Amino acid sequence: MRALRILIRSIRDSFKSVGRNFSLSMAAITCSTITLILVAISIILSYNVREITNTLEKELTIVAYVKKEATEENVEELKKELNSMSEVENFNFKSKEEWKAEMKNESETLNATLDYLETNPLLDSFVITVKDVKDLKTTTERIRKYDFVSSAEYGEGMVENIVGAFDIVSKGTIVIVIALILVTAFLISNTIKLTIFSRKNEIEIMRLVGASNIAIKLPFIFEGFILGVIGSILPIIATIYGYIIFYDKMGGHVFSNIIVLVKPFNFVFYIALILLTVGCLVGMFGSYRAVRKYLKI
Repeated sequence: MRALRILIRSIRDSFKSVGRNFSLSMAAITCSTITLILVAISIILSYNVREITNTLEKELTIVAYVKKEATEENVEELKKELNSMSEVENFNFKSKEEWKAEMKNESETLNATLDYLETNPLLDSFVITVKDVKDLKTTTERIRKYDFVSSAEYGEGMVENIVGAFDIVSKGTIVIVIALILVTAFLISNTIKLTIFSRKNEIEIMRLVGASNIAIKLPFIFEGFILGVIGSILPIIATIYGYIIFYDKMGGHVFSNIIVLVKPFNFVFYIALILLTVGCLVGMFGSYRAVRKYLKI
C-alpha cells in the first residue's frame, strides 16, 4: 500500500509540476513535438526508400546470352555452373523462340519485322537473379568468362548509381533520427533541471521529514513521461492524416509507377506507436538524466 501511495502521489505531483512550470513545460513539449515530427518524416522516408530498394533489387536481373553454336549439352553445363554460384538466387532459361514470341507481343513493328525474317536472329539466354544487388557486377563479370556465353548484361552504371543514392539516403535518415532523439532528451533534461532548481526548498523539506530517494525522484520521472506523451500527440495525428493524404494525392507512387509508396494501413499506426514509445522513453530518459545529475541523492 505504501508503494501505491507513493506512486499515486508522484503522478499527482508530476501533473502539478507541469502546470506550475507551464512555460518551461510548453517549451519542452514544443521542442519534443517538432523533433518527433521530423523523426516521423525521417522514418517514413527511410522505410519507403528501403522498400523501393528491395523492389528494385527483385526487378534487377542479369541476362546472359548463349552463343549460337552452343548445344543442349553446353546449356546443361551452364545450368550446373549457375547452380554452383553462391551469389545466384535463381535463374530461368529462355529460348530464342520464347524471346521472339514475347517481343512480337510487345510491338506491332517488332511483330512485322520478326515475321519478315526467315531465321530467328535472337539468342537463347538465362535470366538470373542474385541474392544481393551489390553482387550484380562481380557476378556478371564471372558469368561473362564462362564458355558458350556470348555476353551478359545487367544495366551497368545505372544500377550502382541508384543503389548508392538510396543507400546514402537510408543511412542519412538514421543518423538524423538518432541526432534528433538526443536533442529532445537534452531539452527535456534541461526542463526537468530547471524544475528541480525551482523546487529546491520543497525537496529539502522532503529530505528533512525522511522522504525516500525514490519518493523524491519519481515525480520528476513521471513529469518527463507526461511531457513526452503530450509532445507525441500532434506528431501522431500529423503522421496518420498527413501520410494518408500524401499517399492519395500521389496515387500511391512518386515520379513513376516503379517508385511505389508503402500503403498507409497499417504502416501509419506502426509509426504512431513508435513515436509514442520514443516520446515516452526520451522524456523519461531526459528526466532520469537530470535527476541523477542535478539531484544529489
